[in-house]
Amino acid sequence: MDIELAKTFIEIMQSGTFAKAAERLHITQTTVTARIHSLEADMGTKLFIRNRGGARLTPAGERFSKYAQEMLFIWQAAKDACLEPKTDNKQPLSLGAENSLWNPIMVDWVIELSRLEHLQLTSRVTTTDEIYNNIRRNTLDAAIVHSARYYPDLVIEQIAEEKLIHVACAHNASPNLYIDWGEEFVQQFDRCLPFNRHTAMTFSLGPMALKVMLRNGGNGYFRTRVVDKYLQEGRLIRVTDAPEFSYPIYLITHRGHLPTDFEDIKISLKKVLKQANQWIV
Repeated sequence: MDIELAKTFIEIMQSGTFAKAAERLHITQTTVTARIHSLEADMGTKLFIRNRGGARLTPAGERFSKYAQEMLFIWQAAKDACLEPKTDNKQPLSLGAENSLWNPIMVDWVIELSRLEHLQLTSRVTTTDEIYNNIRRNTLDAAIVHSARYYPDLVIEQIAEEKLIHVACAHNASPNLYIDWGEEFVQQFDRCLPFNRHTAMTFSLGPMALKVMLRNGGNGYFRTRVVDKYLQEGRLIRVTDAPEFSYPIYLITHRGHLPTDFEDIKISLKKVLKQANQWIV
């Protein structure tokens, strides 16, 4: 497939209109329309619905979106791999992190590694599925995740762990708030059933859930280091006799694709974890 078609698709998806996509790509709107028609013909389905408000994805377009983004990422990785070696002889290092781990762990890890002048760093924050796919395709050298998936070609090492504890707002303990802390948390939660997660107010981001709870009331599971100051201030209270859940962090690499000096790279990550006084939700 023409990579320009994928680029055009992504621009429309992100900007919301064919006109804005044309402006960003420095091409005419007619060209954008022609590209999407060609892409839809290749795919055998309609990808966008156009109306006065702009363009929105069809169900088929939503399914295609993750593949289009992956195409662009792999294409860029392929171009980078084919470039002539730079005269500075820097070692490329590509790191990944799940969405919930970018701040502050990934940020601090990149800052720590940036002091090593021989490294050419690239970082990517994305979903768990994308992390594992990219590690297995060797488009990422190493990544940090919460969910361990054991494949024969991967090395999975637990590098940290803290607890998720059940807390409630001191002035109003309702409603139930469910935060998606990953695959392992779902399994543990469903075994204990502290409350029915299917009927709770659901969040994919911890910071949003915490702000809602502190302002409006509620209860849910949060990282111990994050809620500790609110417990001490009396704004939150621990739910009596509620189960605690482990919240591990894993470092994953490809068994046959370890970066040079990887032990030093891993040591820098462990140093960051040791120095972290508070992990943001």
